[in-house]
Amino acid sequence: MVEPPTMAGGGTPPPRKIIVVADPTRESAAALQYALSHAVLEHDTLILLHVKNPNAWRNPINFFKWPAPTGSSTTEGGGGGGGGGGGAGGDVDFLEAMKHASEMAHPKLRVQVERVELDGKDKPSVVIHHCTVHAADLVVVGQRWRLSNAILGHRRNGSLGSLRGIDTAEYLIENSKCTCVAVQKKSQNAGYLLNTKTHKNFWLLA
Repeated sequence: MVEPPTMAGGGTPPPRKIIVVADPTRESAAALQYALSHAVLEHDTLILLHVKNPNAWRNPINFFKWPAPTGSSTTEGGGGGGGGGGGAGGDVDFLEAMKHASEMAHPKLRVQVERVELDGKDKPSVVIHHCTVHAADLVVVGQRWRLSNAILGHRRNGSLGSLRGIDTAEYLIENSKCTCVAVQKKSQNAGYLLNTKTHKNFWLLA
């Protein structure tokens, strides 16, 4: 499965850019937890990419147990943090919580927060575009279990112009130029169910 690279002779592997698709959902929280525990090294750059959909219903429930730092702000000039990431603070709160959790887990890790608009495009194509712009080595995305996933697997790779109804994780797995890992977490200590282009329903203990 996808693990941090190692160098022959014990040397330090080159730094990488790892994108985590960041949303205020349980699936996104599981994706970040997997990335922090199994994918990133402290000299890597972690990019928390949030694709904002102005038409989406804003879920007020906080899925993150990590406290957001009081009075801090996100990279790229975001607003104030604090409060622990609930509904009142909106996007800034959950992104602050994710950023803070990343810095707590890996104090030397470079963490960037990037918020982008759909701007009339589909979310999968926006994520792929930013993976290309950043020359990402790995993209990690949370995946919600669906019956169609279990029956069809990840074989729905249509064109970028016809993505309505296509699961973001499925599309990224099939079409991203860098490795994509889709993460599901069934319970707190049960580990992760992972999907990549070459590994389907791979179980990884926490």
